Amino acid sequence: MFETLTDKLTAVINSISNKGRLTESDIDETLKEIRRALLEADVNFKVARSFVASIKEQVMGEEILSSMTAGQHVVKVTNDELIKTLGRDSVELIKTEKNNAILMVGLNGSGKTTSSVKLARYLKESGQSVGLVAADVHRPAAINQLSVLSDEVGVNLYEAGTEVSAAKVSRDGYKDGKNRDFDWTIIDTAGRFQVDDELMEELEEIKKSVNPTEVILVVDAMTGQESVNVAQDFHDRIGLTGLILTKMDGDARGGAALSITSVTGIPVKYIGIGERIDALERFHPDRLASRILGMGDVLTLAEKAQASFDQDQMADLEQKIRQATFDLEDFLNQMQAVKKMGSIGQLLEMVPGFSMMKGKVDTDDLEGNHLVKAESIIYSMTPEERSRPEIIGGSRRRRIAKGSGTSPQDVNQLLNQFKQVRKMMKDMSSPGGQQKMMRTLSQKGNPFGF
Repeated sequence: MFETLTDKLTAVINSISNKGRLTESDIDETLKEIRRALLEADVNFKVARSFVASIKEQVMGEEILSSMTAGQHVVKVTNDELIKTLGRDSVELIKTEKNNAILMVGLNGSGKTTSSVKLARYLKESGQSVGLVAADVHRPAAINQLSVLSDEVGVNLYEAGTEVSAAKVSRDGYKDGKNRDFDWTIIDTAGRFQVDDELMEELEEIKKSVNPTEVILVVDAMTGQESVNVAQDFHDRIGLTGLILTKMDGDARGGAALSITSVTGIPVKYIGIGERIDALERFHPDRLASRILGMGDVLTLAEKAQASFDQDQMADLEQKIRQATFDLEDFLNQMQAVKKMGSIGQLLEMVPGFSMMKGKVDTDDLEGNHLVKAESIIYSMTPEERSRPEIIGGSRRRRIAKGSGTSPQDVNQLLNQFKQVRKMMKDMSSPGGQQKMMRTLSQKGNPFGF
């Protein structure tokens, strides 16, 4: 997420953060580089200009320039300005006591239908009752997709085929949701390849018939500044209450996320960070600003861990780490729990300081088939071998390799990596543990991949 922008901003920030006293020339050069980084990330030029002007206004006082912590002050002001540009505060869904309707709108290809299901799952996981309505009556495939995905997440779907109007399906679906006493009814509407009068008139009719509490536009973050124009067009015609930015895990340069609220005044409420049905996050401007500046996002990381790891198991694991009895069975369990949290590369971006050394760790090695291979090797071991990996000699390696469809070298590599991980975990449980872990990664590279 924002890899290029993060690299450039962190390089600028690092060059000034430890300088101490600064000159006006230092500030001008820093702001010039920040502005260039923003424009290259496709941030709206007016937003970039305002961003830099605001920073300059706050750091040009004589007492700040002469301070020994002037560089750190510039970093703080830049972070604060990023938060302000992104929207300042995390914005909740607008909700009455019961029977709230969410109208999901957007262009074709933005991920509107999958975002509808992701949002339904998110609300359901938070303990709220939710139903879906298939109001894209122009594409049978959209109804089929919604049917399959709603079954996957265990959410009720109301659909009436393609022979009725979108307004009638929406009205009847919302009524069905009220009868079932749902907290939320999410209505997936039709899209177009571009904004046109026919689409807007249909959405206006749906909005009149349902009177939704939320009208959320789903925007593809990879479309850059065009997404800002699309958001403004939709807002002018039907009135938006929020945005979901999708494909934030892709090659998005970040301009849409940084510009869209500042230009339109519409808050981003959620971001899509992958194709998985659980890859939807609440949008927190302060946390995203921290990620963009390479400072990590410990709060989101902790929330993901809390949702994925069993608390009793974690307490047991902590004790094992302290007593140095962490074994391959525990290693397997932790790999599977981490996989539930999402992309390992994205998780590492949330670790403070990781952006400074990510070039030394190949995050691609942490994904997909590499974890599957590790799991296969461990599954091919006996319970005794998992608990006492030191007994695995040459003949056992050959047997394990044959059973897992790998080579003895792969087995040997996994065992060596396990030793590194066990040492890292032991370091983490001691004072100054995080710094020790980062040093180990920096010196040895990726301890997990093949």
